[in-house]
Amino acid sequence: MKTRSLDEIRGALEHCYDAFGVLCTDLSDDEWQVQSLCPDWSVRGVVDHVTSIEAVMAGWLPEDDQTPPPFERAGEFLADETPYVDKVHGVYDRRRRDLAALTDKDLARPSWMPVGPGTYGRFLAIRVFDFWVHERDITTPLGRQTDDGGVAAEIALQQVENSIGYIVGKRVGLPDGKSLTFDLTGPLTRKIHVAVDGRAARVDHLDDPDVTVTTDSTTFIQLACGRIDPQEQIDSGAISWTGDDELGDRAARNLRFTM
Repeated sequence: MKTRSLDEIRGALEHCYDAFGVLCTDLSDDEWQVQSLCPDWSVRGVVDHVTSIEAVMAGWLPEDDQTPPPFERAGEFLADETPYVDKVHGVYDRRRRDLAALTDKDLARPSWMPVGPGTYGRFLAIRVFDFWVHERDITTPLGRQTDDGGVAAEIALQQVENSIGYIVGKRVGLPDGKSLTFDLTGPLTRKIHVAVDGRAARVDHLDDPDVTVTTDSTTFIQLACGRIDPQEQIDSGAISWTGDDELGDRAARNLRFTM
């Protein structure tokens, strides 16, 4: 698992704050009410979600790996009667000040994370992932373009890569003795190789995988997060495969590991 530097974490989160800040300033009244890719949330609901969590984290540093941020205070952001866009920008400004004060030692602090005990640096990387995915929960249905490269995208993709053994072994159900390569064509280019030898695990190289699944990095992440319909991506050619047809079809349809 690649450890991200303080500069990378700080820059990625600031990029996410900037992107949401621009969206909030630019959205029309009707766009705020559009259904996002999250079934339970409108565009406004997505912004409420990510920003209220950042509001809770403002001024907070973990003291151990068991105690989460004070999420019970998230309602304070929603109840604040400051004009909404100003309120959102204010939260991100506070978080930028937090980031500016962080040290490498802070990133190494033991910390609660949504996936179990870890470090504060890993928790912040998960926050980047959350922001990156949720930005596209908004922009995809609105038909807005996004910058899908850069460090924030790299960190988001890394969260999927960290679970690739589970995805291929449990979700796709690749049989023992079989192998698969994901060929990501961009904006982030990757060849992610997985082989099953008793259990599915990432490997450095495959000479002749049983199936190669080809897609772009954004489609890959959105499918892994259950955000878009696999059949639509297959029909459009956004995801395709060569080699074992049954395994390729199974892989394209079963990448989801989170929501």
